Amino acid sequence: MEFQLASIFFFVLVGVSVPLLMLTLGWIVRPKTPNALKNTIYECGEIPMQQAWFNFNPRFYIVALIFLIFDVEVAFTYPVATVFNRWVRRGMGGFAFGELFVFIAILALGLAYVWRNGDLEWIRQARQDTLDEAEPEDRPARSETDASELKSEAA
Repeated sequence: MEFQLASIFFFVLVGVSVPLLMLTLGWIVRPKTPNALKNTIYECGEIPMQQAWFNFNPRFYIVALIFLIFDVEVAFTYPVATVFNRWVRRGMGGFAFGELFVFIAILALGLAYVWRNGDLEWIRQARQDTLDEAEPEDRPARSETDASELKSEAA
């Protein structure tokens, strides 16, 4: 029992000391010549063109999550498709087809729901029924600046 604990302690000691030794060695050996260019923000080797903090369109995340869901659908569908022939020979082809059909139908309903809610559109238009319910004085007036802001957001 003591030998097992000693070997575990040895591996933990080596696992912690080697990275610390390498970082310390790099800190000692590397040149220390700071300048304004080295102190700038590094992003893919490019010089920053604007401020790093800006409003990012959150619809990108929704579209990315929807893509991820359908990507996972393919990942779950592929194994069933590869063994489908074997299941048909065993007499379970109908069960496999039904299971796969239900799975894809649920995902298709989810896609229809997201599509109906307009979550796949980058620029959402104001819904007409919402504007109809508002009083005429409450309706927002469109101006030239609003149109130019929409064009700049779309770009």
